[in-house]
Amino acid sequence: MEEKVRRIAEAGYDGINGMLPEGREAERLAQLLDQYNLSYSVNAYPKTAEELDVFLTKAKSFGRVDFVNVQVIRPFLVGEEAVKLLADMAELSRTAGIPAYIETHRGTITQDLLRTVEYAKAFPGLELTIDFSHYVVAGEMHTVSGEAEALLQTLLPLTKSIHARVSNGEQVQINIPMIESMDEEGAANCEFEHTMLQHFQRWWLGGMRSWHQKAQEDEVLPFVCELGPPPYAITVVGQDHVQSEVSDRWTQALLFARIARSLWEQV
Repeated sequence: MEEKVRRIAEAGYDGINGMLPEGREAERLAQLLDQYNLSYSVNAYPKTAEELDVFLTKAKSFGRVDFVNVQVIRPFLVGEEAVKLLADMAELSRTAGIPAYIETHRGTITQDLLRTVEYAKAFPGLELTIDFSHYVVAGEMHTVSGEAEALLQTLLPLTKSIHARVSNGEQVQINIPMIESMDEEGAANCEFEHTMLQHFQRWWLGGMRSWHQKAQEDEVLPFVCELGPPPYAITVVGQDHVQSEVSDRWTQALLFARIARSLWEQV
């Protein structure tokens, strides 16, 4: 644990997003967060408002949770019932004094872009963790149509957190190639490009700007470089029958952090 926290701090990150620790692990993590001056946020997977209530109580007792990223595991709940559940969860968050942001995620209450837009219209208090990679892969968006763009733009004003991951419309998490070149003075330049990355950078910037227009003086916009291990990460099996990832997720995460800071300068 200490090596992970140290590497994260030395890489220039401001905080860590993880799971809610318990017992001695919680004590050790709290010490390391203090030592390396890092914030901490956690992920929750409730099916009901009651489950989120219990989770928020535990998060409050840990005392180090800046916010909770919530995946509501009710993918087949729709309409007024879904809106009521989201509103109840928002009220629990306010009562507990811990921000809880609903992630746009497959296999959850927000798995469908059209439904999520309807939730946003019915419940203006909805606060989202924006991860459009899920909608891009679910909609098989090799390109982004004007209709899809309009729907996605509807959600950006609700941005309270951003998850950085790029989808190409077939895989939810792809590798962004980095091309090294030399400038006229012989210095190395590192360029990165992918057609879909242009869209995601535009969405991230739009979310940042929407958040900034409404933000209070002491608020923070979490930008989480969220790259999951297999099966999120694409793998291949070599001649030695060993499964290996096609990308280096640590390097990719550092790249997304660099992109985020560059985009923030444009806000």
